[in-house]
Amino acid sequence: MKGWFVALGAVLCSWDCGWAQPAPAPSGPDRSACDRGAFRLVLDVGHSDQVPGAKSARGLREYDYNLRLAKLIDQQLIAAGFANTKLLITDGAKMKSLHHRVARANSASADLFLSIHHDSVPDSFLQNWEFQGERRQFSDRFKGHSIWVSRDNRDYGASLLFGKLLGNELKTRGLKYTTHYTEKFMGRHRWPLVDSEAGVYRHDALIVLKDTRIPAVLLEAGSIINRDEELAMQSAERQGTIAAAVTKAVDEFCAARGPNSAQRVARERGSALANHAKQR
Repeated sequence: MKGWFVALGAVLCSWDCGWAQPAPAPSGPDRSACDRGAFRLVLDVGHSDQVPGAKSARGLREYDYNLRLAKLIDQQLIAAGFANTKLLITDGAKMKSLHHRVARANSASADLFLSIHHDSVPDSFLQNWEFQGERRQFSDRFKGHSIWVSRDNRDYGASLLFGKLLGNELKTRGLKYTTHYTEKFMGRHRWPLVDSEAGVYRHDALIVLKDTRIPAVLLEAGSIINRDEELAMQSAERQGTIAAAVTKAVDEFCAARGPNSAQRVARERGSALANHAKQR
């Protein structure tokens, strides 16, 4: 089972590679209003090799799931013409890694930040079982993806826009988001659902969302602590479905927002200054 995980050293392009030159628009029937070659996206692989995140029901590392799915999304985005997509892989301890990836994202002059994760549950929900002769932990109580934004992000409106676009694309493809984060029994793990159609939650304490100075969204692609959903998350079909949804949502977001051109940045900065002057 572990054989399908791709080694870290096989990453297609390191972060130190420069942004690619804008690619020509895809030919054929595609009529996208997005300038894909100019759009810049930072695709963050959640957690790190040193701090791999949650353990799956079968004892596998969340980081490996994150890496595999993020690489597939990266490949599909590039194939669709989004040549300026950067796969962000960060080493180190938890807090150092979080601040490092935020700093790298902020220095990239990108249009969008998307962090890829896979979900688990609080320890109080875990049960024991035996898998391949070893004691493991699982919870089949919840399944489904979830999408997260922070109101403290500098561009919360655009973050929420992409979150909605992504959630609707996943929904169109038959995937359902988990609602358990809205329940009282979640206690301190309960979070506000800001879009009940798309499955977008708000979490203002997540560093990669609140401190990133570009629109930022975190995707929990599915629950790997749920035994059935873990198997689904390993399948090429499910991963391909998610990658297709992300690619379509990025295209729609790009068409709505446009690339982070100097003209748009100056226009938004001027608008912000004008609003500030009116409030004085």
